[in-house]
Amino acid sequence: MQIRFTKMQGAGNDFVVLDETQGRLGLTAAHYRYLADRHFGVGADQILTVRRPTADAAAQGIDFEYVIHNADGGEVEQCGNGSRCFARYVRDKGLTDKDTIRVQTLSGVIAPRLTPDGRVTVDMGRPVLEPARVPFDTAGLQPVEQGAGQKWPLALDVPAQPATVLVAVVSMGNPHAVQLVEDVDTAPVAVWGPLVERHVRFPQRVNAGFMQVVSRSHVRLRVFERGTGETLACGTGACAAVAAGIRLGLLDNEVHVDMRGGRLTIAWTGQDTDTLYMTGPATTVFEGQIDIPDHL
Repeated sequence: MQIRFTKMQGAGNDFVVLDETQGRLGLTAAHYRYLADRHFGVGADQILTVRRPTADAAAQGIDFEYVIHNADGGEVEQCGNGSRCFARYVRDKGLTDKDTIRVQTLSGVIAPRLTPDGRVTVDMGRPVLEPARVPFDTAGLQPVEQGAGQKWPLALDVPAQPATVLVAVVSMGNPHAVQLVEDVDTAPVAVWGPLVERHVRFPQRVNAGFMQVVSRSHVRLRVFERGTGETLACGTGACAAVAAGIRLGLLDNEVHVDMRGGRLTIAWTGQDTDTLYMTGPATTVFEGQIDIPDHL
């Protein structure tokens, strides 16, 4: 099978973007894994697919459907950096002439907006802070109250050195567990990340965030993503970290988030009824064509 693709990145979080607006490619989980493979395929953190909306969705003003697969081939609900690349892609490819589009994702509708400075702002919806809706199993746990937020003790089975960490749990359409660290450069992301990601208390697994608060308007962040591993940036992870920090009383309402791939700006009032906005870059790297082996 031969398919065309576009390679894009947002703050170092990289994607293979596929156009299915003219028809489905019929890809399987094995195909997505092959595309994401950095040795045999194109290489990417996620595969993003652009589709036309259903007739019912179009009647409600939806412009596109946005489908996301992780590097392990599994479909996921949301990807913040990907949503900015998605918006840049459909505009650059002439699939729309709108500056603001409405996009259906597995977790709901988002509205990316292209800004005059070349960046993209995305209305990411309202953060979900109720543990059961993340989902996170709190049975038998006692939270640590801080500000208007909570931190939950999470026991990690670290080889030869069991540990308990405190995490704030947030959903941005996908689940996140955010822990505060003194220095992201020395945080044990490679060891604790996979243990948090697959912890039994997160029935759908979780993205593990490690946040260093530099000031009330500036944080540094690393994220071990569910189904992918540590990435250079994670848009929903930045949103979740700032939402948690605001509710814990540590951050102001607009925060710069520095990750290894670049900077995102997150704005949220801290009110449950208000949506959160993410602004950052979206860049096309190259375009190409790839043969996917028949035996996959």
